[in-house]
Amino acid sequence: MRIQFLGAVQTVTGSKYLIQTNQINILIDCGLFQGYKELRLRNWANLPINPQKIEYVLLTHAHIDHSVILPRLTVHLV
Repeated sequence: MRIQFLGAVQTVTGSKYLIQTNQINILIDCGLFQGYKELRLRNWANLPINPQKIEYVLLTHAHIDHSVILPRLTVHLV
């Protein structure tokens, strides 16, 4: 099992964590970066994961720093 921190590192916003096993990939949260401009610009960067390879998404709660980028992720699945 591998846990990858994709957001909320050195800041409290942009929560995104990827749990990978040999069988599945689970994304925990998909949040918005807030605060300083350098953080907010991360919201427009390419997502650091291939959405096609995510089997499950788990949202811990619906605050914007945990959930608001999810629509960007799902656009790639259509």
